[in-house]
Amino acid sequence: MIKRSLYALALTGAMVPMAAHAECGEISVAEMNWTSGRIITGVTEFLLEQGYGCDVTVVPSATTTAITSLAENNEPDIVPELWPNGAPAYYDLAEEGKLVKASDAFSEGGTEHWLVPSYLVDEHPELATIEGVLDNPELVGGRFHNCPDGWGCRIANDSLKEAFDLEDHGIEVFNHGSGETLQTALVSAYESREPYFGYYWGPTAPLGQYDMVSVDLGPVDRDVHECNQDVDCNEVGKTSFPASPVFNVVTTDLAEGEPEVFELMKNVTFKNAEMNSLLAWHSDNDASADEAVVHYLQNNGDEWMSWVSDSARANLEGMFE
Repeated sequence: MIKRSLYALALTGAMVPMAAHAECGEISVAEMNWTSGRIITGVTEFLLEQGYGCDVTVVPSATTTAITSLAENNEPDIVPELWPNGAPAYYDLAEEGKLVKASDAFSEGGTEHWLVPSYLVDEHPELATIEGVLDNPELVGGRFHNCPDGWGCRIANDSLKEAFDLEDHGIEVFNHGSGETLQTALVSAYESREPYFGYYWGPTAPLGQYDMVSVDLGPVDRDVHECNQDVDCNEVGKTSFPASPVFNVVTTDLAEGEPEVFELMKNVTFKNAEMNSLLAWHSDNDASADEAVVHYLQNNGDEWMSWVSDSARANLEGMFE
């Protein structure tokens, strides 16, 4: 297990940044209240402090909290892993010129899936499509594991279950009471190599830990998907889930006042499979988010070194060798 002290050594100033970047000044960075968000913030904090000499303040946050603060106070300066679908006011603030999208937090965006385990598809290739699942409900256990009430995915899934007529095809829809039981159902089925069919999203630890197959629901139709997510829309239909936008966002003031920092944030993007694996490592090792940051920094130097400027690279050289 990586010790917290290594992370502290890197981030609390024991490694003194080079004076060439002293003009960077004070920068606030939001820290979302989920693991991948904490990891992206930790990596960003490290690069800013140790590479660019910034004085970083981490601000605990969440999607709605961050957007409200940006609208009212024009801070934090940087908001990693903002999901604008959950904060429509983001687009208004961007149109007003208060915010700038720096980069996609994940290379493929946020992903949503109806999944079956790979071992089922290996034995029954037809289960890779929704038609195969509907024709063979017994092979997936005759059950679909749905989101809890109150989640955005519950609305879309309820529309899709109607469009695909799951119950008339012999598939019971089981609505989980929490995210924990939804995850437990997937993990328990996979580790016992039992039938399973259900919803999950990424990047997440289970998609890094277990080999799942995303069932082909057909082509993406964004208009249909928008209707499926609207409780007042009656024209529900069949569609795969489009990727959800997930942005690293900065204030316009930071983009204009700290161009080097803005250039860095333009490069901070994690591959979905990479984040899935990192979250799986975090879960498998019962690690803290801080330890996951160190694990990433230790094992992906070529990647994060490619994000930074030449002078920052000189400051960071050799820190994790």
